Amino acid sequence: MVNIAVLGNGTVGSGVVEVMSNYVSNISEKAGEKIKVKYILERPDYPEALKKENMVFDFNTILEDDEVEIVVEVIGGLSPAYEFVKKSLQKGKSVVTSNKALVAEYGKELMDIAADKNVNFLIGASVGGGIPVLRPMNVSLTADIIKGIDGILNGTTNFILTQMYENDMSFEEALKLAQNNGYAELNPEADVEGHDTTRKIAILLSLATGKRADYKKISCEGITKITKEHMEKAKALNCDIKLLAFSRVCDDGAYAFVSPVLVSKEHPLNNVRDVFNAVLIHGEITGDVMFYGQGAGKLPTASAVIADIIDCVKNKGRAILKPWADEELKIKDNGDLILKEFIAFDKDAKDIAEKYFKNIEFISGAGENTAFIIESMARKDIDSALSSILSENVKITERLPLI
Repeated sequence: MVNIAVLGNGTVGSGVVEVMSNYVSNISEKAGEKIKVKYILERPDYPEALKKENMVFDFNTILEDDEVEIVVEVIGGLSPAYEFVKKSLQKGKSVVTSNKALVAEYGKELMDIAADKNVNFLIGASVGGGIPVLRPMNVSLTADIIKGIDGILNGTTNFILTQMYENDMSFEEALKLAQNNGYAELNPEADVEGHDTTRKIAILLSLATGKRADYKKISCEGITKITKEHMEKAKALNCDIKLLAFSRVCDDGAYAFVSPVLVSKEHPLNNVRDVFNAVLIHGEITGDVMFYGQGAGKLPTASAVIADIIDCVKNKGRAILKPWADEELKIKDNGDLILKEFIAFDKDAKDIAEKYFKNIEFISGAGENTAFIIESMARKDIDSALSSILSENVKITERLPLI
């Protein structure tokens, strides 16, 4: 019998308990031992009428119980999650978490503690919810050299952009619908400003390179400035707009950014719609491998958490996730990146575009404005040219990368 404690009884926590209860025989068979939820940690002010027999309200009850071998952290945020997880590992308990903020900020430290104590700190549900991407990166793709990772990693923003594209909604209308459907929080800043996606691509880069990627050094732009007009231009270009996490790994670091991006119809990420997520991994040996599915939600995320619980049971006494190296991954200046870009001016100024850019393709149907695609040019050179263009009495109304 393996006893576990679930820290948090919200969406994911209740999902873990539900799945553990409904599929106990199947889960125990796969783990090789029966697994029991001994404790559920809740807030001290939890309503009396909703309390269950195995609920506790003091973390120390769990910490000091030597029968608890695995702690499942699904509280979210940094505090008290960090303190609880660190103390659990130091006590010799394995920990499973779905908390991307915790992993992005303290993953390296917590993995080191787990390795030192010969227990596990598993993070499979922290990126992609129910999509099995972290485990294959850690197991199936270990022989490959990962050269880049692109991903649609936030279901809230993908739902909003899908509604804007398909149903002609404004950002505000689509956000309201997402909130009404339970896809967006009342305070959606972490999602719509791109911070959630930035943490997730940092975790993916850390796993890909074995070095800690600092999410705070990754360029981040959200979707709050995307308008109906952007969507109309995207359709004219036979593209869609996605909040994309983009990264390319090189010998001396990695390029990375999170930004709205024009995604062409031919690109495999174009058809990822609504609350779905996808991760496209570029391997030097394997080539492109894509993972697709529900990136969040009660049961999909609970499924990923339970998969990690099973791994903990099957690997008692040894840490299976190799800690990231002490060396931090260098996040390089994106100015050297060469990508296609879409630019639009507020007036007819083709002569000015041709004066500053070469290898450009003008877009028909731009009306009295000028719109064009720059085929290949370093971002820092585009920045410099656009800065000079401002002196020509031309306003840049749109600028988006294109893949």
